[in-house]
Amino acid sequence: MTRKRLLEVIETAKEDDRLSNVYDVFMMIVIVLSIVPLAFKEEPAFFTVMDKIAAGIFIVDYMLRLSTADLKLKRGWASFFIYPFTPMALVDLLCILPSLTVISGAFRVLKVFRLLRTLRVFRVFKAVRYSRSINMIREVFEVERKPLLTVGALAVGYVIVSALVIFNVEPDLFGSFLDAVYWATVSLTTMGYGDITPVTAVGRVVTMLSSMFGIAIIALPSGIITAGFMRLLAIEQEKEAAEKAAKQPKLLTEAERNELLQKLANEAKQAE
Repeated sequence: MTRKRLLEVIETAKEDDRLSNVYDVFMMIVIVLSIVPLAFKEEPAFFTVMDKIAAGIFIVDYMLRLSTADLKLKRGWASFFIYPFTPMALVDLLCILPSLTVISGAFRVLKVFRLLRTLRVFRVFKAVRYSRSINMIREVFEVERKPLLTVGALAVGYVIVSALVIFNVEPDLFGSFLDAVYWATVSLTTMGYGDITPVTAVGRVVTMLSSMFGIAIIALPSGIITAGFMRLLAIEQEKEAAEKAAKQPKLLTEAERNELLQKLANEAKQAE
């Protein structure tokens, strides 16, 4: 197998690439199995073995990607030094490191490094590279980055303003400005935990206004993401339709058919 073909296999699969699809499904299964132990407080020996096997598979995957880095990044030999610092390569590394951490009972201080085992949760993000749907959503976020950042800035500004207003309207209710920011965030998202509730009429009016405006602000990114996803999906469907049309045999027009028949007739006359 050439390195170019190897890169095609380990990258997100195309619909007609069966081997790459099998690899993606296999890696997704390994990722899911590797994070199962995180749902249990105790870790039986079976989970430990499963974690080591998963880590070994991740190491092989990481080395395969590193060996084809120049084909992916297209920066020559520098690609092999740049790739380990790319976001997804760092996620891959964070998936591997916790399983390689071995702590000796004789060095109690070093047990603090067991915290690295919590980094296995990053294996969830490793699944991103094997899902076409998740990659499409990521592309939507990249394309709609500016409007989403604008909405995010609006939400942050609204939270701060609401917190300042309620902090001065209900001074006895909040111990610090951070409590007011927490209240404003909960009101903006319309979660309504009820642990902090205004007691004055003015405070309740501010809460109602904050909740109503919060619905509008929260709805904006949903609309932007949905519109971007539908637009990208339409583009993908057009590409697939064009690829299918290119693979189908071309039908001759009437003029081309008449020209072909005339050519065959002339060749037949010459043969006589």
